[in-house]
Amino acid sequence: MKKQYKLGVIGGGFMAHAILKGAIYSDFLKPKKIIVADTSQEALDKLKYLGVNTTVNNRDVADNCEFLLFAVKPQNFLAVADSLHGVPVDKVITIMAGVKKQKIKDLLFGDDIRVARAMPNLPCSIGSGVTAVDLSDFEDSVDDCAFVDSVFNCLGNVLGVPEEKLNAVTGISGSGPAYVYMFIDGLIKAGVKQGLTEDEAKTLAVSTVFGGADMVGHSEDKTIDELISAVCSKGGTTIQAVDSFRRDDLYGVIDRAVSACVKRAEELSE
Repeated sequence: MKKQYKLGVIGGGFMAHAILKGAIYSDFLKPKKIIVADTSQEALDKLKYLGVNTTVNNRDVADNCEFLLFAVKPQNFLAVADSLHGVPVDKVITIMAGVKKQKIKDLLFGDDIRVARAMPNLPCSIGSGVTAVDLSDFEDSVDDCAFVDSVFNCLGNVLGVPEEKLNAVTGISGSGPAYVYMFIDGLIKAGVKQGLTEDEAKTLAVSTVFGGADMVGHSEDKTIDELISAVCSKGGTTIQAVDSFRRDDLYGVIDRAVSACVKRAEELSE
């Protein structure tokens, strides 16, 4: 039986807002084909300008949509699942960190449902993000895979990965923007200490990180080590900073931070 809405969303928070805005502004989905549920009327009011349908009743969403997107905090999922008891749902998308597909199936609709698990990151809110998606449950349907891919393509890049790699994804791209922000903040503070104004240091730091990242993405014929060497000259200025990073074990610092993040994601998946 054809459902009234193409996409139903439970949870109207920041990331749900970003996904809806991207899908609507890119003309991928019409607002009238979307319905969103949230217990907070304030959250729903913030979505009014998008023209989507809203409700405080989770069952209204699950009963009437083809794809059901869970965009709630992992710790709230048990209550949400309880509110949907007995509602038949076939296609599920989840952006809940640490909540495995099997847990969703066990708590909701059984092994017959299909679940796509995705991990978007914060820059998705400005269309410059990356989302890792496990689409293995939908591999027998080209159209369904294309739909899920398109939802996240509206927000930036999409990378297909198996579910068992999603905790590693969390440690790199899911949480990674915070690491980048810290590095930029460090450059700004160092620049100010060296006599620049905060605005000058911010402009230089942001542009340098953006340009450096863009160059890595477009330099398929060069390794990152070769790019580093291209900036360094023997006895010059850059090598002094690079050697300082190496003495302080920068790569080890990064590795330990990512490992701590992934360990926490694994704990949440238990």
